[in-house]
Amino acid sequence: MAAFTPTARSQVRRRPQRAAYDEAAVYGVLDAGVMAHVGYVIDGQPYVTPTAYWREGRRLYWHGAAASRMLETVAQGLPVCVTVSFLDGFVVGRSGITHSVNYRSVMAFGRARLVEDIAEVRAAMDAFVDRLYAGRPVKLRPTTDDELRRLKLVEMEIEEASAKIKDTGVGDLPADEGWGAWFGVFPVETRIGAPLPDPRNLTPRTDDLSPYAEGARLDDALATAAARTYGAPVST
Repeated sequence: MAAFTPTARSQVRRRPQRAAYDEAAVYGVLDAGVMAHVGYVIDGQPYVTPTAYWREGRRLYWHGAAASRMLETVAQGLPVCVTVSFLDGFVVGRSGITHSVNYRSVMAFGRARLVEDIAEVRAAMDAFVDRLYAGRPVKLRPTTDDELRRLKLVEMEIEEASAKIKDTGVGDLPADEGWGAWFGVFPVETRIGAPLPDPRNLTPRTDDLSPYAEGARLDDALATAAARTYGAPVST
């Protein structure tokens, strides 16, 4: 099984038993999400910018307006840390110290580059749509070159990455025994709501939208969509 080799910057130190460095674990978290936070430093000042992202093999992509300072800066090859996380549950104990949360998270490290070739930008933006809605790009009006020039696209090869996952019940302490307070777990999920078609829409939903069924868990829908496009998981 392919894996990322942890170093001093990516190795999990606190609760290392919750860490994983194999591609399957890392990609499992990345492919279940669509929003990431990009951390970088400009002139000694740290910034963290939320953005939509997608993955192809060991490469992460994100884009924005051509005037974006974040994209302009990180595309110069600055070290970047990209994080993705999910809140999966509230763990409620019988003492304050045993309250916690269940979660999944990934930290990925690398250096981003600006994608400048217009054909490469077009292919990557089609891949973004395809990652969310497998097979949809061929159904859409082609994006013009002028439209593509209004945005910046960056690519980051993942040099190192670590996943950290907690999915546990209450960790009682001996002093908690017999204490009369409710304890357990409240699972937390984000689910797809009922579709709201545009009033002008006359076209029935197609198979590329099928992962987003009403009531489906969001991370399941995104992972299903990624698997339809790339397989599950993709390794390089």
